[in-house]
Amino acid sequence: MNAINQNEVLDTPSDLKEKGREKVAESVNRLVADSFALYIKTKNYHWHMSGRHFRDYHLLLDEQAEQIFATIDPLAERVRKLGANTIRSVAHIAQLQRVKDNDEDFVAPKDMLLDLVEENKKMAKNMRDTHQICDDAEDVATASLLENYIDETERRVWFLFETTRELN
Repeated sequence: MNAINQNEVLDTPSDLKEKGREKVAESVNRLVADSFALYIKTKNYHWHMSGRHFRDYHLLLDEQAEQIFATIDPLAERVRKLGANTIRSVAHIAQLQRVKDNDEDFVAPKDMLLDLVEENKKMAKNMRDTHQICDDAEDVATASLLENYIDETERRVWFLFETTRELN
């Protein structure tokens, strides 16, 4: 019986250049980690929301968390389609994430929303940066996927920003 070379088993064929595929996969894996971290942060704030607008904010954050979560699998699968490995554990997420955790016992509702505005703005920027890497690698499929996610992320920023304006 022949020994199995794991690299060959997981090496998905592609007509894209190897170096470009590696750069795209690395950048998309960071987005996968960021998406997991932003999902958890958004759910954290959803679970710990309080105050006069509780119901509205609670529902808004739940909707946004679901939207973020829905991006994770397509992004991770895109990494696999490029022939690379993707996230394997919570520790791997922590190693790659750029979203800052918030483990405070209490965060005021306005501070939660403002924090999520900033995190989503950074997420949109990171997605645009990855889009540029995709363009450089001629990876139109990943770039196309990101275009929709950038729009969704900018919509989250818009909704969160407008929501904080009423708190002034």
